[in-house]
Amino acid sequence: MSGRERMPSVSLPGPLQDTLSDFEEAFQVSLRLIRLPVGELEGDEAVYTSQGFQASGNGDAPPLSREVLHPREGPPLAVEVQGNGRVDAAAVARVLARTLDRELEAAREVRFFTYELSERYEEINLLYSISETLGSILQLDDAARVILREVCDVMGALRGSLWVHDRQEERLHLRAEVGQGGDSGPVEDDDPDGVTSAVFQEGRPVIASRIPERLPGSIQQEGESFLSVPIRYTPPSGESRTVGVINLIGRHGGDRFSAADQKLLAAIASQVGAALENNRLLTESLSQERMTREMELAHDLQMKLLPAAERFPAAEAAARVSPAEQVGGDFYQLFKLSGGRVGVMLGDVSLHGFPSALIMTLTMSAAGIYAREHDSPARVLREMDDALRDELETTEMFLTLFYGVLDPEARTLTYANAGHPHAFVVHADGELDRLAATDPPMGFAGPDSYAETRISWHGGQDLLLLFTDGLSDILSRGTRNDGEDRVLATVRAHRADPAERIVEELFTLTAASDSPILGDDRTALVVRL
Repeated sequence: MSGRERMPSVSLPGPLQDTLSDFEEAFQVSLRLIRLPVGELEGDEAVYTSQGFQASGNGDAPPLSREVLHPREGPPLAVEVQGNGRVDAAAVARVLARTLDRELEAAREVRFFTYELSERYEEINLLYSISETLGSILQLDDAARVILREVCDVMGALRGSLWVHDRQEERLHLRAEVGQGGDSGPVEDDDPDGVTSAVFQEGRPVIASRIPERLPGSIQQEGESFLSVPIRYTPPSGESRTVGVINLIGRHGGDRFSAADQKLLAAIASQVGAALENNRLLTESLSQERMTREMELAHDLQMKLLPAAERFPAAEAAARVSPAEQVGGDFYQLFKLSGGRVGVMLGDVSLHGFPSALIMTLTMSAAGIYAREHDSPARVLREMDDALRDELETTEMFLTLFYGVLDPEARTLTYANAGHPHAFVVHADGELDRLAATDPPMGFAGPDSYAETRISWHGGQDLLLLFTDGLSDILSRGTRNDGEDRVLATVRAHRADPAERIVEELFTLTAASDSPILGDDRTALVVRL
């Protein structure tokens, strides 16, 4: 400090006083800051004057330089600088004026943001609280109730409701409610008369001084204000979309909702939108995981329903079923019958996947009953068709089925074929006999269907080969029959090998296939008796 005494300033911020003092000391000048008149205000008013400053009317007063400031708030100000002959007073006045102008603007911004912060403290605290709520409460419905209650408290709303969209149902469902409400929904998302539906469809907020008649979750009170804001989710990439709606109805004291209230509620809705989307993705993920586990269990169960062909005691047999999905409609059965006879069955339910697997399970159950009750393959198929007819009609599915009985003592194979195209006897010399279908598939056959055919069987030499079209189709290279030809050529080449080796060769062939044909269930069964 220079040791000069200064007159006290009038309502002059502390940083400005410090700046004036610093300029005095640094440049050894005298300063005066004057508030200039505005409007009806008359006369100048000095708000800061250095000790030793001499008025311009004094004949001995040093010359002074003057700069005028026009702050964004308050009256204009004049800065006067009296030099000491060693500094440029005009230059000091210009620099000081610019410095004071910046400090006045900074002081104005500090006052503004301090006011905003104090005014918006509850709103900022609400946004922080909502973030904590969404991060700590796992159940979204519970979080929605907590959030809506806090929103109503901070914004002074009498009632509120939070609606979430279900994309499959194309409806809005009420997930949280505060206060006495009206309709609990659900609300059609395209309801032309509903405000909530309109806000959802248009993705724009609605603010008004009177509640519409079709605002769900509201009881009409004369003159009540309402605010409806869409809940939107913006993914990291792609366009944002509306996932719900928040309604606030009525305010304590009869106040109206404002544009600032709408802005705050939109910020809250954005947080809720991200939480809703995360919850949806989590739910879908858990559902998918649960479905995957259930399908894996269904696959294991289905495979366990099939007999272990390699351990079948009455004949040398091998088989493999490879569903196109976790479960499928292909199956086979082996029966040890009286008199040393062996029953061999293979079936293919139309389509694949879970519905086919259900039909397959019913078919295997029926086969286990009727194959032991009747010696005639045609009679077995007749009984099975009667048992499965209603289910096949209801599901609009059908079933190809081959059932043959090998009698080593009579040296015969008696069979009935319900539309199954891939059934063969492979002789020791490589010759093939196709066991043609004697009747239509189950689901198409009438009450008079099912006949049977008997052919000779050379025990220990002949092979019974049964497979489904999924096996031959995946080996197809262009024509309809070339896939079947490749299967038959492989079996003929390995006809002297153990049955298990023959099946292994077939599935090795399919694993190397690059066929563009969509996959179906693949099954092969080889029996030697």
